[in-house]
Amino acid sequence: MSRWKPDAHGRLMGAAIELFDERGYDATTVAEIAERAGLTKRTFFRYFSDKREVLFSGADQLQRLWLEGIAGAPADATPLAVVTAGLDPVAEMFTERHEFAQIRARIIEANPELQERELIKLQNLAGAVERALVERGVSANAALLAAQSGVTVFHVAFAHWVEQDDPTAFRRLIAKSLADLRSLTAA
Repeated sequence: MSRWKPDAHGRLMGAAIELFDERGYDATTVAEIAERAGLTKRTFFRYFSDKREVLFSGADQLQRLWLEGIAGAPADATPLAVVTAGLDPVAEMFTERHEFAQIRARIIEANPELQERELIKLQNLAGAVERALVERGVSANAALLAAQSGVTVFHVAFAHWVEQDDPTAFRRLIAKSLADLRSLTAA
């Protein structure tokens, strides 16, 4: 077992996703993931607190990119426009991860525990977006509505994106979901 090959984190993620997809999430152990990656269980736990975190380890990067987009939004932008300013860098990040995202979505869909974790992560993201809006001077209620709406737009677009084969379609699907939201609220 060679422990000195580079990119242990990436190797562990790849091995975990393959095994979850092949055998199912519940039937896969940390030891099997580490073995497939050519590493030890101890190395696995240096990178991930548990096997769920393999599927959710990108949440911090997602939040950071979204908040950077919010910070760069024009000062006079509406709360919803500020929220959606963060979606462009998010879409760019996901373009390169389409295949991974498709497999990940299947794994989460098949496991209620993971579905719950996904919702918790989305709620944490909405909270971070809401706080960023309040820091920009948006009222608490408007910040809550805009943040929840933005995360819902993201979530709906993401669900459609992983169901199709065009990795570059995420931006278009976000724009469509946002347009649908605007038409619903205009009535």
